[in-house]
Amino acid sequence: MAQAGAESTRSAALLSLKVQVHRELLDEINLAQLDKMSRAQIETEAGDVIANILGRHQMALTAAERRLLVSDVLDELLGLGPLEPLLQDGTITDILVNGHDTVFVERMGVLEKVATRFKDERHLFRIIQKIASGVGRRIDESSPFVDARLPDGSRVNAIAPPLALDGSLLSIRKFSHIPINMAKLVEFGSVPVAIAEVLQGVVAARRNILISGGTGSGKTTLLNAVSSYIDERERIVTIEDSAELQLQQAHVARLETRPANIEGKGEVTQRDLVKNALRMRPDRIIIGEVRAGEAFDMLQAMNTGHDGSMTTVHANTARDALARVEQMISMSGIEMSPRAARAQIASAINVVVQIGRLSDGRRRLLSLSEITGMEGEIVTMQDIFIFRMSGRDADNRVIGHFEATGIRPKFLDTLQSHGIELSPDLFRPDRPVN
Repeated sequence: MAQAGAESTRSAALLSLKVQVHRELLDEINLAQLDKMSRAQIETEAGDVIANILGRHQMALTAAERRLLVSDVLDELLGLGPLEPLLQDGTITDILVNGHDTVFVERMGVLEKVATRFKDERHLFRIIQKIASGVGRRIDESSPFVDARLPDGSRVNAIAPPLALDGSLLSIRKFSHIPINMAKLVEFGSVPVAIAEVLQGVVAARRNILISGGTGSGKTTLLNAVSSYIDERERIVTIEDSAELQLQQAHVARLETRPANIEGKGEVTQRDLVKNALRMRPDRIIIGEVRAGEAFDMLQAMNTGHDGSMTTVHANTARDALARVEQMISMSGIEMSPRAARAQIASAINVVVQIGRLSDGRRRLLSLSEITGMEGEIVTMQDIFIFRMSGRDADNRVIGHFEATGIRPKFLDTLQSHGIELSPDLFRPDRPVN
């Protein structure tokens, strides 16, 4: 206990010293010159200044502690302070900060607490403000939450007091520096080869796709992977709240929403951008996620010559996804009967892909369904492929398999008219889907 207490006291003293050194460093260097220097040059220049500053403080440091302190101060100066080592760790997919002294990360779908901490609430809030200002957004008492992104595309959400009762909350969904393509998803076991082949044909034949799933299920990752099948010769317009799509085509026009300014003016919504995108001569429109009235405009686009468009929605099943879209149409402010709304959905969306995060943390495609039309007041839909769970193994990992339902999808005729031939064996229920 005594040793643990001494280590904690030492750690707190080093953290306090780091913050003090950082403050003194800011007073002694020319910040305007930093943008013109490489990190190696900055490390050399700042390293000498830090050495002089440390010489003025009466605290004995080991060589390892000195190296770590210099590295941490540079992270504060050039990056996001204590978060930098976590951002550089390729095994971490999520960083969750619950106040200045509590940080969790997700590795391989499992949450774990780490030793990373901030000096105090002011230190954490300064890092959050640095992230927000980097993309032209703000967070303060009058606007206490923000959606932003890091330069590498990682998604950031922060919420500050008084809404966050125990200190500022920061969530970072990291994006891989190397985009995860369909080959990687197949390798991970998230999508079988057969379904990837079908999805490639669906995209090439310009069928409209809705990707559905819960929070953290991998909707955006799958959207990125599926979009890689779009022809290089097509013009793509992407619309997002926080730009995070990583499309690899050359002809991509990226649009991002804008929040209201401090006077409550100047907001640009996804719906505004969808309307504007229709005037930009797009071949396809991709919306990162539909949440409100823009769903109506998206369906209109799908129905008026922008075939092959894609979007995602939060829902637990493919059927729930259609109900969510119907609900969003009512949020557009346009008077429309439920039957008319469902008719819009049935004629606009061709394929619904459901993706989920299993209880063991792995992400899997759970179903691929086709919308076939209307029967009375109901949108008709048929499952083409489904994932069936059958139990758990000794390591508590979910056991399951993909299978075809045996239904021949109607979109095969459209694929054939585009010169795309899929083997009938892909849809046989007596054959394993690998």
